[in-house]
Amino acid sequence: MRGLLTIVGCVVLAACGAAVEPFERPAGGATEWAFYGGGPGGGQYSTANEITQRNVSRLELAWVHRSGDFHGPAGKPRSQQASTGSGTSFQTTPIFAEGTLYYSTPYNRVFALDPESGAALWSYDPEVRVDKTLYTPPSRGVSSWVGLGDTGVCAHRIFLGTMDGRLIALDGGTGRPCVDFGDRGTVDLTHGISPPGMTGDYAITSPAAILDDLVIVGSRVVDGMDSETPSGVVRAFDARTGEFVWGWNAVAPGDTVYDSRGRFRGGTANVWSIISVDTERKLVIVPTGNPFPDFFGGNRKGFDHYSSSVVALDGRTGEVVWSFQTVHHDVWDFDVPAQPALIDLRIDGATVPAVVQVTKMGLTFVLHRETGEPLFEVTEKPVPQRGAVPEERLSPTQPFPARPPPLTQLGISSADAWGLTFWDRRACRLAIEQSLSGPIYTPMSTTGTVMYPSVIGGNNWGSMAIDRATNTMIAVTNHVPVLGRLIPRRDCQPDQVIYPQFDTPYCFAAEPLMSPLGIPCTPPPWGTISSVDLQRGELNWTVPMGTLGRWPLSLVKGGISLGGPLVTSTGLIFVGAAMDAKFRALDLTTGDELWSWQLPTTANAVPMTYRSQANGRQFVVVAAGGHFAGFGEHGDHLMAFALPAIEE
Repeated sequence: MRGLLTIVGCVVLAACGAAVEPFERPAGGATEWAFYGGGPGGGQYSTANEITQRNVSRLELAWVHRSGDFHGPAGKPRSQQASTGSGTSFQTTPIFAEGTLYYSTPYNRVFALDPESGAALWSYDPEVRVDKTLYTPPSRGVSSWVGLGDTGVCAHRIFLGTMDGRLIALDGGTGRPCVDFGDRGTVDLTHGISPPGMTGDYAITSPAAILDDLVIVGSRVVDGMDSETPSGVVRAFDARTGEFVWGWNAVAPGDTVYDSRGRFRGGTANVWSIISVDTERKLVIVPTGNPFPDFFGGNRKGFDHYSSSVVALDGRTGEVVWSFQTVHHDVWDFDVPAQPALIDLRIDGATVPAVVQVTKMGLTFVLHRETGEPLFEVTEKPVPQRGAVPEERLSPTQPFPARPPPLTQLGISSADAWGLTFWDRRACRLAIEQSLSGPIYTPMSTTGTVMYPSVIGGNNWGSMAIDRATNTMIAVTNHVPVLGRLIPRRDCQPDQVIYPQFDTPYCFAAEPLMSPLGIPCTPPPWGTISSVDLQRGELNWTVPMGTLGRWPLSLVKGGISLGGPLVTSTGLIFVGAAMDAKFRALDLTTGDELWSWQLPTTANAVPMTYRSQANGRQFVVVAAGGHFAGFGEHGDHLMAFALPAIEE
């Protein structure tokens, strides 16, 4: 009877033939993933070609590595902490370099793994102090450097940035510190900048960029606290010695770079996301954040000049080659969140080097890599001014690209209110009507402003992959409103405020605009994944991404997502990111789901892939460990998937 049922099931589903279809491992060399974004210029693309649309349904779990480095909320977040949650967020993307897989944990430990089995080869503990009652800054990965002509110990180095502001060089083979780098393997990045304040106010959360023999780091700087915010300086160090080579502090041209004590001035825009490198042109291309504070710009000391911008630096000197500002006088926390992707476009029969930048606004800017000039027209358009506090001086216009089209709706009104029932839809409509709302860039106000898109996007730090064969961009986008309010200083209550913004007239409170049932006040989908033709600047398709993860909302397609996609040359998209804790493979051409795997918790990271040896097995790896904002259970699962092993 069981055999008969199996046969009947196969006929009905027309799937059993595909499930057992034999496959041959394609010839080809090992495929590295030696940089966070797959290459020095990002793009999250791989030529690894064993896993295809025909066989992806046969993917299975190959191995799991667990570090034990995670914790959940152990009490309320620190008062006045710029985060809505606490605990760890496992955001790492491993690298595969020189035959070994390397990754970092939320506690900044580094593991070297056997790429075939996931077995640990060595680990290194920088012994950072982890306060398990607080939000822990994420660690998105490590960097690999190989010295040209170097041999022996530390010819291959793994660089780690820590949450307490250190840059550490490790021998790639043993994990031991490279004693000739800095002070016995460590450079203290808190030296030479304004005081970093409390633990966590200055941290390295993204992997360093590598250009020739330079290791280049930005930093995460605490948001919205006070004017003594640490400097956002980007610095380059000699990869062998740790000697300081250059620093770029985001002050306006001609302004003072250093303070009276010779340190890089504090309060400047930082670079917390991933830096890209053009190795041919020796350009370091950085996505900048905001100067202090995020949501009020009345006293920024002129530090707006390079904020929320894409800036190209001369990799040899740190001098600015060009810059392009995506938001003028940003008071919405629309800092540039994602790694700039470096690609080549064909325009009027010529190959043009380009930079592609997605943003929290859901706007995509495509720039000439050598000049920063837009390759698609960008128009300065008037934006709302009504409702701003009297001390504010808003920009009257903002830049809008003609192409590609926005990936989210640009603004909100009470007509957009949504709910599962008439009751919660009415509550959402009233909440919007009682607040300031309107087109994108509606000012922050004391009555409350509905931000749509919001501080989580649009697009965020992991959301762009590019198929280099077709110049097709894949981006994860959120569509969730946030209600923000400037509160006069006399009325600020520490236990209700996320951003105290000391030294300004206003503190700031923000929370997602949710219905009484705990769902977003705007219609689903609340998260999508889109395909964009970068040659034509046109949208190919958009499909809902995941769900909110709990019943009955699991029936509604399109949930909030944090993380990003991977694209392969075989026409596949791999993506976790969503709140329903699934890892998916999608068809690059249509967005159709071809395979999924239920994870132990959410995968709020960017996946990667590699073939560890010639004609070898292809692995796809993703970190599943939840997110401090409450996406899923906190965890430490580094998970590798592969096709079934072929018996020789």
